[in-house]
Amino acid sequence: MEAFGRIIQKIDDVVWGIPLILLILGCGLFLTLRLRGLQIRRLWLALKYMFAKEDGGQGEISSFGALCTALSATIGTGNIVGVATAIAAGGPGALLWMEIAAFFGMATKYSEGLLAIKYRVKDKNGTMLGGPFYYIENGMGVKWKWLGKIFAVFGVFVGLMGIGTFTQINSITSAANSFFDPERSHTVSLFGNDYTVTQIIVGIIITVLAALIILGGIQSIAKVSEVFIPLMIAVYVCCCLIIIFTHLTAIPSAIAEIVQSAFGLKAVSGGVLGAIMVSMQKGIARGIFSNEAGLGSAPIAAAAAKTNEPVRQGLVTMTGTFIDTIVVCTMTGLTIVISGCLTENPELQGVEITNAAFRSGLPFPERFSSFLLMICLMFFAFTTILGWNYYSERCLSYLTNSSKAAAVIFKVLYIAAVFIGPYMTVAAVWNLADIFNGLMALPNITALLALSGVVVSETKEYFKKFK
Repeated sequence: MEAFGRIIQKIDDVVWGIPLILLILGCGLFLTLRLRGLQIRRLWLALKYMFAKEDGGQGEISSFGALCTALSATIGTGNIVGVATAIAAGGPGALLWMEIAAFFGMATKYSEGLLAIKYRVKDKNGTMLGGPFYYIENGMGVKWKWLGKIFAVFGVFVGLMGIGTFTQINSITSAANSFFDPERSHTVSLFGNDYTVTQIIVGIIITVLAALIILGGIQSIAKVSEVFIPLMIAVYVCCCLIIIFTHLTAIPSAIAEIVQSAFGLKAVSGGVLGAIMVSMQKGIARGIFSNEAGLGSAPIAAAAAKTNEPVRQGLVTMTGTFIDTIVVCTMTGLTIVISGCLTENPELQGVEITNAAFRSGLPFPERFSSFLLMICLMFFAFTTILGWNYYSERCLSYLTNSSKAAAVIFKVLYIAAVFIGPYMTVAAVWNLADIFNGLMALPNITALLALSGVVVSETKEYFKKFK
């Protein structure tokens, strides 16, 4: 089993290596140039469209609901743990490269949202379906349908085998366990291993809640996401802003440290290029992993929006990357750099880093600060479970021609995966999910580049009417 784990780890390193990162970043740069920096010129309009309802739009949920469903899958442990990991491995400069990736990723997300609406279809059950598999088949042509099927297969495995289930429920139970029973004083022996009572109880509660919402379909998932995503983002960002505003004098030096680290200005002689490459790789990779720009997941949710305007939904979808990375991830990164927790304790890892920043930076008792972070982490991870269930189910629907029986079986399997998640400790399973997640990008990026002309023409036509 250990040998298998090492093989999977090596494959994961190759898939999420420099070539894929450059491909995704290059696609965002290419689209940014073709769209003439639309993510800057139309950002205010995009933010306005987030909350505006479109009269007569076809779909299942509002544009805001579609955005929240997409955010539920992207805003998760990556925004809290991923940022900390990137800074620990690549230095404070990784945050700047993360934001650069997000800037170009906004053009990618815009294109994904636009194509999702333009090429979506209505299935035999009357449900709106869309995403990379449909804009590959209907945009590039039927002869490319095999490429859409490959994307859909990867999407099913990503949700069921880790990103949507095992990793998220593990994060939730680990966070609860670290807060309520860090010494593991109350344990129960199951499957030959000891698990805490907290771990078991929280795992069961999350499974039941997830089952109730998942069985309700996209409307149920969207309703929950519309309530909890804005609320938890507000709570988390407020906590970060409290730390920032109570340490205003430290901001200039923190920004200087981020910029210097990003461009290797603090590296020892001869190590500048190496320092820049490490900072770039860690920051860009984590940024892409966090906001999923280019991976093709967000357009699956965008296709369900009640709208008849592809450009309008593209703008709304674009705001997801802005909120996820440029707002939430930046807040996390600044609090970590300002707190200096990594300088004082370089051995800290993962969520321990952000936790240390909250405990030292917030003007509250340390126990309460840790509680706030735990709640945010748990809710972010829980909504990711919901979001990825929808993504994977839509991928399965494409593969099975909207079979209701297949959808029911998948939901049962998905809920079962959430239930056993707290007891899964095989790292190879998580790495396998990472591999499928990265492979989703290949067919999607191919389609975005092939259909970039459609994106540009649709955009020009819309803003002619808009004027």
